[in-house]
Amino acid sequence: MATGKEHELQKVSDSFGALRRRAKELGIKDSQLTKLTSLRNLRKRRSTCLVFTSFVFGLVGILTGFGLIFYQQGLLSNQSLWKVAEYVLDFDIEKDFCVIPYPEIILDMFRPPVECAICEDVHQVDRVSLLSREEFVRKYAYTSRPVVITDGTKDWTASQHFSFDYFKSIYGPESPVLLSEDQKCQFFPYKTNFKSLQEVFNMSKEDANMKGNPWYIGWSNCDSSAANELRKHYKMPYFLPETSESSKTDWLFMGCPGYGAHLHIDNVGNPSWQAQIKGTKKWTLEPPPECANVCDPKLEVTVNSGEIIVLDTNKWFHQTDIVGKELSITIGSEYD
Repeated sequence: MATGKEHELQKVSDSFGALRRRAKELGIKDSQLTKLTSLRNLRKRRSTCLVFTSFVFGLVGILTGFGLIFYQQGLLSNQSLWKVAEYVLDFDIEKDFCVIPYPEIILDMFRPPVECAICEDVHQVDRVSLLSREEFVRKYAYTSRPVVITDGTKDWTASQHFSFDYFKSIYGPESPVLLSEDQKCQFFPYKTNFKSLQEVFNMSKEDANMKGNPWYIGWSNCDSSAANELRKHYKMPYFLPETSESSKTDWLFMGCPGYGAHLHIDNVGNPSWQAQIKGTKKWTLEPPPECANVCDPKLEVTVNSGEIIVLDTNKWFHQTDIVGKELSITIGSEYD
């Protein structure tokens, strides 16, 4: 038997459906919906929340616009409107963090167009060493041209220390990283069933040693004490400009051969570097769709242990696949 809450949600959902049919008959356009006072009021209420962005644009032309019309006409309360969003999208608006990953179609749909100069003369990913700061700035730092620096981690001790057990040891039981309860913490389960980094560290020894179920995960390190420990074993890459600063947040990715990240584009503030500490990754890069007739359709490059790839992940679609037989561990950051 349906509960009172479920009954109310069903009534509102039915109302959305009826309004959708009526809106089609009247020829209401999405561009008109965005001008509604109710939409502006809702934006003010959650102006900094990406969950709201996902909600609004993910349902444009289907549910959102019609709900806003109901809201504007006084037929639907603000509270009921957000309850419908929870019901349809299956998330808790009051609990979900605004910085959690949201539907990638939204990222792709509303990202700014890219100048195709970033890729029109790029036919392979350069592999260089002994790269001076001047050459890095001139050719790679801010041009979005991808590059692999083969001696990028020289003088680092990370390869001697970074491991599954090492990462498990540097996070205390109260670390915000483990449960991703801090807005600056993000956890990427990819195709696994893990809900948090804590669950990862509680996997069986067999799985952790790559003798059981394969896995690949990533996380942002929002724990300052753990960051201090990590930075004992790596430093800012030698080729970055002296005036450049890396983000305070480290990004770490770890997993088994045969797995990796699907093809996607990021929504971060700056270009980034990623150091291959252990294992080997094959990167597949694709230009944005608007450059399909100008640039090569696909670039591939293998990044080995000790090498660093520099890439503007906001402009290049990218996919990673762990190759070889060793556990892959990478760490990276944005730079300005």
